[in-house]
Amino acid sequence: MDFRLSEEQEELRNIARSYLAEASGPEQIRAAMETALGYEPAVWTQIATELGWPCVHIPEAYGGLGLGHVDLMVLQEAAGEFLLCSPFFSTVALGANAILEVASEDQKTALLGPIAEGARTTTLAFAEARGIWDASGIEATARPDGDGFVLDGRKCQVVDGHSADQLLVVARAPRSVVEEGLSVFVVEGDAKGLTRKALPTMDQTRRLADVELSGVRVGREACLGEPGEAWPGLRRALDLAAVALAAEQVGGAQRCLDMAVAYAKERHQFNRPIGSFQAIKHKCADMMVAVESARSALYYAACIADDGSDDLSTNASLAKAWCSEAYFQCAADNIQIHGGVGFTWEYEPHLYFKRARASESWLGDPAFHRERVARAIGL
Repeated sequence: MDFRLSEEQEELRNIARSYLAEASGPEQIRAAMETALGYEPAVWTQIATELGWPCVHIPEAYGGLGLGHVDLMVLQEAAGEFLLCSPFFSTVALGANAILEVASEDQKTALLGPIAEGARTTTLAFAEARGIWDASGIEATARPDGDGFVLDGRKCQVVDGHSADQLLVVARAPRSVVEEGLSVFVVEGDAKGLTRKALPTMDQTRRLADVELSGVRVGREACLGEPGEAWPGLRRALDLAAVALAAEQVGGAQRCLDMAVAYAKERHQFNRPIGSFQAIKHKCADMMVAVESARSALYYAACIADDGSDDLSTNASLAKAWCSEAYFQCAADNIQIHGGVGFTWEYEPHLYFKRARASESWLGDPAFHRERVARAIGL
């Protein structure tokens, strides 16, 4: 297995970083945070239609470029580095992956085409009030009714759930338990009985919403794949989303390291740069080790995803746990190196600190993923 990026992937990274340096700078991030959507539609249009990011890993048969998860990780890492405010993660890492892993061939053709073209945004509504990121946390129900289903329940912390054109709602058959009876349903954003409420969050660069489903009726065609048999594909989709989130975390951690080193070189105390002091040198060195080890875990998991190996769950959990802690460590150390200005609104470090803390728990915190790994190896 070759862990080096190809020339094409390096070029993809350079193009992404060059674009985001202009479109997702500090001023643009703060402006997007103030909008009702949480992102600038013009930037999303450029990303989706001109740059073609949503179609990168979607197979050619469904209107995409047919590249791999490593290529997608390159983009996710750049997005995390520049705190990109957009529905890219929700639409691609959550929505498109869930469709690819759960839907039938006809459904993939119908649903992935508009996503690849940038014409539709989507997201996955999975977690509920208990915040459990496995099958046991699903309590929303899908009751058979004639030639369709009636959905009831509440979904929490749905990324871009307030603005997505459609939601992929995970619900279970009445009286089913754990991994049995789970299905994924396509629900349009304006469906009758669907209520969406944007939440005030610590991390304003990524919008979350609560979603209420009260007697939402959908047809049989809205159920992805066979009713009640979604869990195996859904589990893989969640693993792929965890790897994508880990990529964002690596990009953010790298940015924190870069900011800390730059500030340590320009800030002077006692007539010398603070970077010349041993304590600062060691802190920056520790940050670099954290970033590089996290990146290794990330790209190994991405390679496993492209190979279709059965080891994806274990390696996705390893990457998510390690990258979560590395990002938070680097974000906290970055603030420490900046001193008192590090958490002022005018400086950037606090934005990365908030994203690091928020993404640490989303899709499962490090303890959750370490427990998964322990169970997988028989501990």
